[in-house]
Amino acid sequence: MKRTALAILIALFAAGTALAQQYPSKPIKLLVGFAPGGGSDFIARIIAQKLTDRLGMQVLVENRPGAGGMLAAEMMVKSPADGYTLFLNAASYTVNPSVYKLSFDPVNDITPIAMLSQGPYVIAVHPSVPAKTLQELVVLAKREPGKYAYASSGNGSHVHIATEYFLRTAGIRLVHVPYKGTGPALADTVAGNTQVIFGSVATALQHVKSGRLRALAVTTSKRIAAAPDVPTVAESGYPGYEVVIWHGIIGPKGMPKAIVDRLNREINEALKSKDVEKILASDGVAPAGGSPEEFGRVIRSEIDRWGRVAKEVGLKVE
Repeated sequence: MKRTALAILIALFAAGTALAQQYPSKPIKLLVGFAPGGGSDFIARIIAQKLTDRLGMQVLVENRPGAGGMLAAEMMVKSPADGYTLFLNAASYTVNPSVYKLSFDPVNDITPIAMLSQGPYVIAVHPSVPAKTLQELVVLAKREPGKYAYASSGNGSHVHIATEYFLRTAGIRLVHVPYKGTGPALADTVAGNTQVIFGSVATALQHVKSGRLRALAVTTSKRIAAAPDVPTVAESGYPGYEVVIWHGIIGPKGMPKAIVDRLNREINEALKSKDVEKILASDGVAPAGGSPEEFGRVIRSEIDRWGRVAKEVGLKVE
């Protein structure tokens, strides 16, 4: 019996090794749930090119925007678990279960592969707001409730819940003005039509440097190299608050371990290259990497976390 079990294990290992060596034998599709030109698309195209070089087979980015990225996610879940259809998931993926009725299980119907990048939001205000620090903004909001408004990329978006999470932490209320995307939300804040925004480093910092916005804090636990003088939210008096923007790659449930391990290994190696680090830095994020198991734990914990926050702040998509 022991010899039979050992023989089976050896055969399975050999089959897995052969599968990994044969993979990929045709182009790989990387689905992106947002339109071309955004942060998710930018990161998808970087990693797609690197994987194309490393795997010796083309990795094609396919944009399928809709339902907060869930349209593309659903397509991936329904695809064969053979490693040829992957999904570029963002932090918003872990918010969607709290605000949308999903047709799949966001934890049990997927195979985590690797986290790609991570970075902060920059909390910024229009120069007309007489606040030089985050604490001063909180004082103003408490003094004149309803006077200031914040822009978001839409109801139920990651930036929406991240902002509401801070407002609850600080005990203040701002008027929420949702837009159809980060571009118009940022543009209206720069124009002064809204006064506060949680923006990505890549989009917000250029306006901070030009004086059209004022940065008050970053939402990660540490300051960032691109803006070393901007304190963290924790340093600003709210130690329990931290929000990270991240991207990663997942596949359908049941992908062969040999293929998952191969993809994870190639992604981690790609993220170690200086050119990838430099390109990601230009978008205000840093390489992440790690094992599939670690990424799976992040997805589960973030879904649980935002589920609790959504209930606390009463987040709903009308």
